[in-house]
Amino acid sequence: MAMAQTATGGTDATSSTPASTAAPADTTVTTGGAAYGQPNPATTKLTPEQTATILPTGYAAAPETAPQEVKDAIAAANEIVGKPYVYGGGHNAKFLSRGYDCSGTVSYALHGADLLKAPLDSSSFMKWGAKGPGLWFTIYTNPSHAFVVIAGLRLDTSAAGDPSGAKGPRWRPVLRSTKGFTARHPVGF
Repeated sequence: MAMAQTATGGTDATSSTPASTAAPADTTVTTGGAAYGQPNPATTKLTPEQTATILPTGYAAAPETAPQEVKDAIAAANEIVGKPYVYGGGHNAKFLSRGYDCSGTVSYALHGADLLKAPLDSSSFMKWGAKGPGLWFTIYTNPSHAFVVIAGLRLDTSAAGDPSGAKGPRWRPVLRSTKGFTARHPVGF
């Protein structure tokens, strides 16, 4: 079993993913797109203490003040970070796959927060939840792609705007263009 870095910088042998309730004590973490001069317009209402951070491991740490659903979605997404992109991946009844496509990634994170009961494709997300950006979650979707911003961090299979160029489910340090996407969010978030 891999040792996971905890929010205090120690390790936790009971988990293979990092603790997702707080940012680590060091200052080497990357915050959402704001660190790159491209803040997410949906999160301009979030304070820095409410914004998740990308850890050096590539996992995300949820803010301590976030609702439990946000913490759970980030923890779920961390489980699939680094998996390969697989067309149709994550769309079975149990959300499990060797890899994930764009909407399978979004579905997995939302399911981890108990906000989604069955996986959706990108077209179905265009009618899901409430219109517009949310405070804690914003799903950007169109008929061919979907990604989600959770507590100010972008979870996406596309490397658009990501200097790493890595594909598959990952937390991205910058917000990509949302032109041509519909913004949706879970009711209440």
